[in-house]
Amino acid sequence: MCYFCQKNINNVDFKDVELLHRFVSGFFKIKARKKTLLCSHHQKKVAIAIKRARQMGLMPYTPK
Repeated sequence: MCYFCQKNINNVDFKDVELLHRFVSGFFKIKARKKTLLCSHHQKKVAIAIKRARQMGLMPYTPK
């Protein structure tokens, strides 16, 4: 079941980096839906939030 549907969270905040780290791999790639177990609606919102956090400099594009 989707993490966000279980907790009744509608908005995915790009500033919540600790939560977004759950949905990226060790190489900071966005994980697939099969691995994150998110519904399609929230997977799209998470992907947009991760990309926005990267642009704002809150998350890295690549590992150090």
